[in-house]
Amino acid sequence: MIQTLFGSTEEKPRFFDRMKEAVARTRESLAERMEDAVSFSKEIDRHTLDELEATLISADLGTVTTGEVLEKLREKADRKQIKNVDELKRLLKEELLAILSSANGRPVQKVEGTPEVILVVGVNGTGKTTTIGKLAQTLRAQGKTVLLCAADTFRAAAIEQLEVWGERTGTEVIRTKAGGDPAAVLFDALQAASARHTDYVIVDTAGRLHTKTNLMAELEKMRRTAERIIAGAPHETLLVMDATTGQNGLQQARLFTQSAGVTGIVLTKLDGTAKGGVVVAISRELGLPVRYVGVGEKAGDLLPFDAKDFVESLFA
Repeated sequence: MIQTLFGSTEEKPRFFDRMKEAVARTRESLAERMEDAVSFSKEIDRHTLDELEATLISADLGTVTTGEVLEKLREKADRKQIKNVDELKRLLKEELLAILSSANGRPVQKVEGTPEVILVVGVNGTGKTTTIGKLAQTLRAQGKTVLLCAADTFRAAAIEQLEVWGERTGTEVIRTKAGGDPAAVLFDALQAASARHTDYVIVDTAGRLHTKTNLMAELEKMRRTAERIIAGAPHETLLVMDATTGQNGLQQARLFTQSAGVTGIVLTKLDGTAKGGVVVAISRELGLPVRYVGVGEKAGDLLPFDAKDFVESLFA
């Protein structure tokens, strides 16, 4: 089971501060637009909430999620239950947290024995290989042994990039030549990890293929290979999404979710966008938990996602 808990009570405030820093652009935009939306209203009514709609959509909550949230707030406004902007923020936080908690409350699969196999999928350019390096660093910092599998064999640069992260984190990389069979290198990696009693195998996969082979069929072949060698594998399939693509990335995410058995999301580049509300849209529209968020380029810039901290950071 991926350990996403904080190592100590002292680390919790530090992670919260880093989350606040990561969503600073989203928070500033959200706060400014909310103030504008309510500044001319003596009371919070349906008209005020109509003005708020554009604000939430601009933060990339998406039209579906925004519509659901505002409908609940409109009911309270009709009953005169929203006195001022502070009350509006409190109720909005409650609604956002409820959405995130619903998806992120899913328990992580408990894995008996070793290794635990983590398949990492996503289109090229989302930061997939970098995320794998950061995840390896996170697990090794927890005292776990990790093996990386370079199964994105159709892009030579991906193999080289993973090896750079392997050197940076002190993690061995199992690879084959460029253009080799991804399932074959996965087979080798799992055999090696089983023999050595390694705690985790993290598998890089192709974001696209340079052949006519269907990407999803290739991923399915890898899943069958993993299951054949280790019961229940892959135990976690993480989809890496780029936060800066916002709603545009959701359709790609749906395809991976349907075909690749995705169990969780890693959202990268959260610090580079004012549209951090996409985290809520992902949870609502994909029904998947966000496991980690990327907030920078360094090895330690991968934060375990905490729904309450995220929502508080948006309004802190």
